[in-house]
Amino acid sequence: MTLSDPVLTVLLCAAAYVAGSVLFAPPVCRLWKLPDPRAQGSGNPGATNVYRTGGWQPALMTLALDAAKGWLPVWLAHAAGLSVMVQAVVALCAVTGHMIPVFYRFKGGKGVATALGAGLALAPLTTLMMAAIWALVIWRWRISALASLVAIISGPLISAFIEPETLPLFGLLAILIVVRHRNNLIRLAQGREAGL
Repeated sequence: MTLSDPVLTVLLCAAAYVAGSVLFAPPVCRLWKLPDPRAQGSGNPGATNVYRTGGWQPALMTLALDAAKGWLPVWLAHAAGLSVMVQAVVALCAVTGHMIPVFYRFKGGKGVATALGAGLALAPLTTLMMAAIWALVIWRWRISALASLVAIISGPLISAFIEPETLPLFGLLAILIVVRHRNNLIRLAQGREAGL
């Protein structure tokens, strides 16, 4: 580790948080002349809520942009030769930025798409397996929150076997994202969670 690494680490963590704080759902909805997703449906500024109001095209754009802001900072940390642990911290900063964004009075989304992008940069095999689990749950039950929760909870188990150095990241992501889905968990238990 060189003398400049701590400075670079702090800069990348700050940049990741700022990038994560940019919520793409509102501008995508403006581009497609859709209502602000924060005032519609679940109120969550994420791809699922955009899908409910505008369909697949704006939802996929939102998903791609939210994933990209997680992927890019982690990729930069990797390209700079920083350790897996530092890359994981950068990933957490990006996801945290999406959840508590400085630009939106710290009221953000649930972090699933941003975690997807960060995971693809740091642990692609684990993340692709989690995405496959998400797709299977969506195909079977058509409930996005359930799919996200099952996929994120599977992350630590998968990473422990195939990319164990990233286990702390997926463990922390699982905790953060499950906590952000606490209202969805209540609605799932009551049978009231909305499907796609």
